Parts: sequence; C-alpha cells; structure tokens
Amino acid sequence: MTKAERTRQFIIEQSAPLFNTKGVAGTAMSDIMEATKMAKGGLYGHFESKEELSHAVVDYCLGTLSEKITTLLNREKTAKGKLFAYLDFLSSPKNPPLQGGCPMINFGMEADDTNAIINKKVKQGMEWSVNRIAGIVIEGIGTGEFDAAWDAKEFAIKLFTMMEGAIMIARVMGNDTHMRTIIKMLKTEIEAQVIE
Repeated sequence: MTKAERTRQFIIEQSAPLFNTKGVAGTAMSDIMEATKMAKGGLYGHFESKEELSHAVVDYCLGTLSEKITTLLNREKTAKGKLFAYLDFLSSPKNPPLQGGCPMINFGMEADDTNAIINKKVKQGMEWSVNRIAGIVIEGIGTGEFDAAWDAKEFAIKLFTMMEGAIMIARVMGNDTHMRTIIKMLKTEIEAQVIE
C-alpha cells in the first residue's frame, strides 16, 4: 500500500463512525477534519468531494460488517450454531458491532430517496445478508441437520427483516426488550427444524 493509499484508508476509517452515526447529510467536512486532524485541502487531495468519501465509507462499513459476520460464522461447526451466532452477534443494538449501529439501516434509510449509489450499495449488502443466511439453512439441510422441507430463502428473509426491524426499534426505544423477544422466537423456529 502506498503512502497515498494508506492516507486514503485512514481518512475512510476515521470518517466511518461519523457518517454511520450522523449520516451523510449530518456529517460536515469540519467533522472529518477534526477526526482526521487534516486540513480541508489534504482531504480534498484524496477525495474530490464529501459524496465520494461517503461512498467509500459505506463500502468500508458494509465490508467491515460482512467480515465480522463471516469470521464469527466460520468459528461454528453446525448450521444451527451459525444461525444462533448470527442472532447473538446482533443481539445488543445499544452495543453494536460497528460504532453508530447497523450501516444498512443508517445509510439505507437516509439514501432510499436521496442517493442512488449508496442505495445500491446497501441493497447489495442486504442481498448478501439474506443469501448468507439462506446458505446456512441450505448447508444444514444438506448435512441432514435441518428438515429438508424448510424453505431456506423464506426463512432468511424473515430472519433478516425481523432482526433489522428489532435493531431499529431497540435503538429508538432505548432498550433490548423487543430484540430479546425476536431472537427467542427465531431460535425457537430454528430449533423446530433440527432433526434429532
């Protein structure tokens, strides 16, 4: 990595918590200057605009989240273990895996009508998540761990949607009550598909 590439990566990493917490519109160049301890000219030497930086930050946040999930899932030996680990990983919205919370919710809600590029990136992140969950169910069916009649795609959509909704509600309500209820329901459904 060249010095310029390292500096660019540093700017992205320092800016990510700001954008993920305050949003693209709410993050000012002065916030980025303060976080990076760089002058405006230095920042613009690496990114043409705040919008260009925001696109790189979204990629970074979504990539970091998927890496953390992949690392976590790779530790598990069973499909049930992987699904439970995924649920537990997201179980505390007040203490999220990324500073600022879930980037799919944060950037997705802000960009749905305002930024087609970010909206597309978030959509891809959501599709990756649903496909990853469905892949775990399919893996479990293939090894005989889960009932072969279980609809992997349907369950993946349900799990992902319920968890993202529970994350948003927990953050707004300021407690994890709804999250605990959703996780209990999903774990019960997973347990019901396990072949003894």
